[in-house]
Amino acid sequence: MSDFSLIPERQLLFSPVLAATIGLEEAILLQHLQQVFEHNSPQLRNGHAWYLIERDFLLRTLPFWSVEDLHRISRALVDKGILLIDTPPLLTSEQLSFAVNEPAQPQKPASPPPPATLPTRRSAGLLPVHWSPSEDLLQLLAMNHNIPRQFALDQLEDFIFYWRERGETSHAWENKFRQHVIAIWRRQQQHQAEAFRVPVSTTLDNNWRPSEDAMEIMERGEIARDFIEDAIPEFILYWRERGTSPKELNSKFIQHIRIQWARYTSSLEHSTEPRRISEQWQPSEDVYDILRLSHIDTEFARSLLPEFIVYWRDSNQAHTSWNSKFLQHVKYHWAKRHQIEHAGHSHAGQQGTSTTGRTRDRSLEQDLTDTSWAD
Repeated sequence: MSDFSLIPERQLLFSPVLAATIGLEEAILLQHLQQVFEHNSPQLRNGHAWYLIERDFLLRTLPFWSVEDLHRISRALVDKGILLIDTPPLLTSEQLSFAVNEPAQPQKPASPPPPATLPTRRSAGLLPVHWSPSEDLLQLLAMNHNIPRQFALDQLEDFIFYWRERGETSHAWENKFRQHVIAIWRRQQQHQAEAFRVPVSTTLDNNWRPSEDAMEIMERGEIARDFIEDAIPEFILYWRERGTSPKELNSKFIQHIRIQWARYTSSLEHSTEPRRISEQWQPSEDVYDILRLSHIDTEFARSLLPEFIVYWRDSNQAHTSWNSKFLQHVKYHWAKRHQIEHAGHSHAGQQGTSTTGRTRDRSLEQDLTDTSWAD
């Protein structure tokens, strides 16, 4: 028994020469499977010695690998022509049925050649005329790269013709085919993206206009389209006088419009120049905040807005602040309404003792012609 508590299990051994030839992971798994050769009898089938091993055994004896790792490495051994596998992928199968890719000896159960010489018996070869990719590779291309199965198969004829013309040999034709298909797929996707891309003029002349995407972005920012149209000649003149054009015309134009729109709206809100009220005029939120602080109903204020606009448009007068005018208008009518209600309650209390009291303090004509709130 070992005196080192950090090494309680049986050590895994592998040949450095074999690892350098077929890969470290492949060498470890291949020589680990040698234990099956030593302790199990094979089943002779189609000229090869087939062995059966449980997936749980591999996971238990090789705890540093997951099921995905075992599937990947075993497929690599198949691609390199070292192993044959006739069970479903280890991702779904609980057993692995495999054989070393060399004829079995009829006199005794097949056993693998010495590790150091095994790779030399299966040298790299030319691509067969009727070579085809495995189902695992086609599924991998579909799952990892969204490449349709038919697209991959459509590239097979060109792939075989190209490599047979070159006369080169390889251990991993599946890997080469995977790289070939992915490269063609990416080129096709790029060409399609460029075909649907709308060309945008980068020449700043008198016919330049911002793209539809740029217009949509500005309009979503509630910038008036007329304002944008009016700003185009100014933008063109500015950059032409500078003698150079920005690389990103649309981005520069959006930035220019946003700055100009902010200045324009700010000047409208804080202008000291008298102007007529517009048909679509609306008081600012600050007005409603002030009314709420004065305990004046917001809906009551909004109900007065049409009358307020009609009156001032008919009067054709100009003022510097319509917000202030509207605030005075609402406060006046709010106070007037409460004064009438108070007078009504007082008059109702006096009706029991006097029949000579007035039913109204003001006539209808006085109410309709009263514009003192506008002074």
